[in-house]
Order: sequence, then C-alpha cells, then structure tokens
Amino acid sequence: MRDTAKGYSRTIWAGQSSTAGDYRGRVATKKRGRVATKKRGTGVARKRVKRPTSARAATPNVVRAKRPTKAELPKHALAILAHLKKDYPVAVCELTHDSPFQLLAATILSAQCTDARVNMVTPHLFAAYPTAAALAVADVSHVEQIVRSTGFYASKAKNLIGMANAVMTRFGGEVPSEMEDLVTLPGVGRKTANVLRSAALGLPGLPVDTHVLRLSKRLGLTRDEDPVKVEMQLNALLPPEEWGEFSLRLILHGRRVCDARSPRCGECRMASICPSRQT
Repeated sequence: MRDTAKGYSRTIWAGQSSTAGDYRGRVATKKRGRVATKKRGTGVARKRVKRPTSARAATPNVVRAKRPTKAELPKHALAILAHLKKDYPVAVCELTHDSPFQLLAATILSAQCTDARVNMVTPHLFAAYPTAAALAVADVSHVEQIVRSTGFYASKAKNLIGMANAVMTRFGGEVPSEMEDLVTLPGVGRKTANVLRSAALGLPGLPVDTHVLRLSKRLGLTRDEDPVKVEMQLNALLPPEEWGEFSLRLILHGRRVCDARSPRCGECRMASICPSRQT
C-alpha cells in the first residue's frame, strides 16, 4: 500500500498506520529504483572495548634496562660489541666478490635488494664484464638485462657503467680507497664506501644500513635518524679496527633475531642491557 498524502512515496507495511506517530521501526524508501531498508530506534548501545595502544602496553611486567647516559655510552657500546662477538664470532661480508671492483659493483646492486639476490646476479655480470675497463664500455641495455632482477635496474646499470668510467678515467683503473674519492663515483654514498673500505681494503669503515640504524636506536646507542650522524656517533664509541665487523654483526643480529616488526627478545643475549626490550 502506498501513502502519497505528503507528496512523497513510502511503503506502508501490513498492520501499520500511515500516521507519523505509528510509523516507526522498519522504514523502506525507494531511491533510484532500489529499496533501502534500515532499522530505527533499536536502542542498543555498543560497549567500547579498550585495546592496548602498543606492543609495550600488551606486555606488562617487562623489566627493561635504563637508557645509558652520555657518560655511560662508551661502556655500553663495548658491552654490546662483546655480546655480538660471542653470538657472531665470524663476521664477513655476504656479498660474493674477488676484488675491490667486484665488491663495489655488488654493493651498488645491493641497494633495495637482498645479498642473496645480488649473489645470483653478479656471476653473470662479472662473466660479461670482469674489469672496470670492460664495464666502462658496456652497452647499457645489456647491463640492464643482467641486473633487472635486483630492482631499479635502469639507474643501477647507469651507475655501474658510470662508476667504471670514473675509475678508468680519473683513477687509472684502480678503485680509490679514500672516502672523499669514493663518494664522487656514480652510485656510491658513504654506506657503500664504508663497505668497500672495511670489507675489501682493510681500512676503518662503519656502514650504516637500515639494520644498523634500527638496532643502534633500540640498543640506546643513538637517538638520531640520519645515517651519517649515527655513523659518526658509533665511530666515537668504538675502536676504528672494530667498525666494520661491528656493523656486520649488527646486520646479522637484525636479520636473525632483532626483526623490525617482531623482535625475538627472548632469544637475545643483549636483552638485559636493552632499553627497548619487549618480552
């Protein structure tokens, strides 16, 4: 039955009056040829449930170490180094290489890519271009095809050829060792330069990647977000001969135990001195 007394159409359900006072409950309105049904006046209130706002709120009674003061930082850093040496007595660069040039090329490819994937690609790259001289005259489309699976292949191929050209024309075919020279090469920043210096040249260098940055903050060694500032702060806390392997060990720990989303604090040797402990 339809009620059109007030100039609009509405459906009156069986047993209901068309008066406004009796017209309650389920109301059906026709809109664009479809009938939309809704409930009114149910009077049911939803109970608000409080949920923990963070992982810390969900893990009560966790005893955390106090964040070290500035004066305590050197001792704290050495304690972390000692724990890492026990857990990872052998710390080596996981990028396969036979020369400084190969490690430099592999590190350029490792940006936003896993070491395992890079190690699958570099044998093909170095088979085709074993030296800087060969890579300097490479066809960019061919290099792109080889490194495609590492991601950002166009910019990486361009940087590889540009790096090789710079090594040949400006440094006589030898990869430079000084930080000031390395960072002028295409695709090479401080992190890549420090990897090369510490892993291939036997020189002091502390690469700060995402793992090193994350763990340095969690362990209370820094509050900074800038990798360069963090590098300088860590350098001031550790002996230069330990810089490279400290970085490698932190990376291993970040991959195996101190995960970005779900750190396994129960398995961590450093839980007792970590101000960010969650369990």
